[in-house]
Amino acid sequence: MVFDPHSAQDGRPTGPSDRQQSALLGAVASLEAAVAGLTENPDGGGERFDTALRRLGGLLGPAGEAESAAVGPRLAALLLDTPLFPRAHLAMMVGACVERGADPVACADGVLAGFREALSGALLLIERWAETGADADRSAVGGGGDVRDGGDEEQDKDALPDPDREDPGRARARITEPGRTDGWHAHRAVAGWWTLQLWQQAAFALCTHAAVRRAARDSGVGDVLTELIDRYRERSDRHDLKGLRYLAAALDDEPLLVLHRASGTGYLLRMDGLTDNFQLHTLLIEVLVGGGHLPGTRPDPEVVALSRTRWLDGRRFIATGAFNLVAPDGGWIWNEGMPEDIPVVDGVRTLVLDPQPYERSWAAGRFVEQVPGDLRLERVLEPAEAAARLAAAAPALPFEQAVR
Repeated sequence: MVFDPHSAQDGRPTGPSDRQQSALLGAVASLEAAVAGLTENPDGGGERFDTALRRLGGLLGPAGEAESAAVGPRLAALLLDTPLFPRAHLAMMVGACVERGADPVACADGVLAGFREALSGALLLIERWAETGADADRSAVGGGGDVRDGGDEEQDKDALPDPDREDPGRARARITEPGRTDGWHAHRAVAGWWTLQLWQQAAFALCTHAAVRRAARDSGVGDVLTELIDRYRERSDRHDLKGLRYLAAALDDEPLLVLHRASGTGYLLRMDGLTDNFQLHTLLIEVLVGGGHLPGTRPDPEVVALSRTRWLDGRRFIATGAFNLVAPDGGWIWNEGMPEDIPVVDGVRTLVLDPQPYERSWAAGRFVEQVPGDLRLERVLEPAEAAARLAAAAPALPFEQAVR
């Protein structure tokens, strides 16, 4: 801590830091009161709320770990009672608090619920946008001119709206249809589309924590979010949700049964925080080859460190493959996929290692650097158990069939 001439004799700072914390807690209390006022009177109090939110945003920027830990859960508790558009900005503040030390589990429910609502809204907008067409867009503004701020007549009227350039009110008018999509649902759809990037960032900050992913998985929220993310990514690439999709699929404290066909051996391992199969492949080589269980070349320690905890620092390290990852039914498990692609057999994800059909190499690292990963060997299977499991595994499909 920087020396503060206003410190008390016992060394406890009493100067700007204390004053800043007091101001921040006061701003949170003001926002809580403003949200309560909105709940009691939805048609009034908007200006008070906006002022309180702006004040909080200005004070939260320099907040430290202790302040963030104190206010993060309080802000998260306000999310569902906050109006839709500013709700996303409040969620970003919650995410910032978590990144600085606030309890991620205590903050997670409101953020993930809001992200789910935003995704659902964005999907509704995509659906209604395709159904209404450009004619509805023109009629919504009372004329035949272009509704985009840029006024480019050559732009595709059926293209989804650009939140950075276009008016959400016009989008809401276009997709509103009595008996089909009322004004409130249209508003939710537009708010979801316009704020999804903010929700994505807030949810990402929460989901880098294993405890949040575990709770979401146990409650079923993780499966719902995964389905919504997959549906969105099939329909639009406006918002980059790939990182969140990998996070949602991350396997924590998950057993993995590995069978090495050529040697007839088997291994029970445990995965933690693994988000991509390049990472898994590297750690399989480190644990099984580096551990002396299988023949081959041990990976560079830098490559292994990047697959576990180390962050990229501008240097480039290349990992080299050693196996062909194969499912028990003979299908290939591609390096470009995720560990969740490995099928569950008799209650445990099961992977067969075959020789590589061709050389593979890739840039070392983790797809989601914010999540540390690990793979640990728990036991070597008895020869009879390994033989029985290998006997039930189909041969690997030929390349031509595997890529279909």
